[in-house]
Amino acid sequence: GEEGAAAAAAALPLLLLLLPAGCPVRAQNDTEPIVLEGKCLVVCDSSPSADGAITSSLGISVRSGSAKVAFSATRSTNHEPSEMSNRTMTIYFDQVLVNIGNHFDLTSSIFVAPRKGIYSFSFHVVKVYNRQTIQVSLMQNGYPVISAFAGDQDVTREAASNGVLLLMEREDKVHLKLERGNLMGGWKYSTFSGFLVFPL
Repeated sequence: GEEGAAAAAAALPLLLLLLPAGCPVRAQNDTEPIVLEGKCLVVCDSSPSADGAITSSLGISVRSGSAKVAFSATRSTNHEPSEMSNRTMTIYFDQVLVNIGNHFDLTSSIFVAPRKGIYSFSFHVVKVYNRQTIQVSLMQNGYPVISAFAGDQDVTREAASNGVLLLMEREDKVHLKLERGNLMGGWKYSTFSGFLVFPL
């Protein structure tokens, strides 16, 4: 209708100047796709955006598939080699189930945020036949954000688990740290996962 055309003209004045006469432009609200020459574009915001978004010369940010970020890793063997976690205090995972965007590095078991946004993380670290308390922390840029522990001496299998939403800047790093105790076994059940909820 006329109101929709007026809204589109107000939102995208430069873009409309480039369109040939008679080209249909529909914009009922901010999220409805605008059809331009047979291509569907979703206008996210009016400011340029990098890291996973395609920014046109007009400063219109269009999200692309590269903005999708998710990972999930597990430990495929039962026992952790002594030269790894028990020495470096980093909890390592050696099997990736999901790594959309390839932002989780398997060798270091560190996730690096590709863009600013809200991210969700969860972990589940199981200890087996280990009569001591373990404490696991989710580290963001070297600082503990959340922690969990497993320490019941009468339980042979116990898990340290937690989850959180984090505001992360581009290049922020997240990994799991063994704050206390030693890890011995149970690794087929241990997981570390995260994903981008939405960019900012």
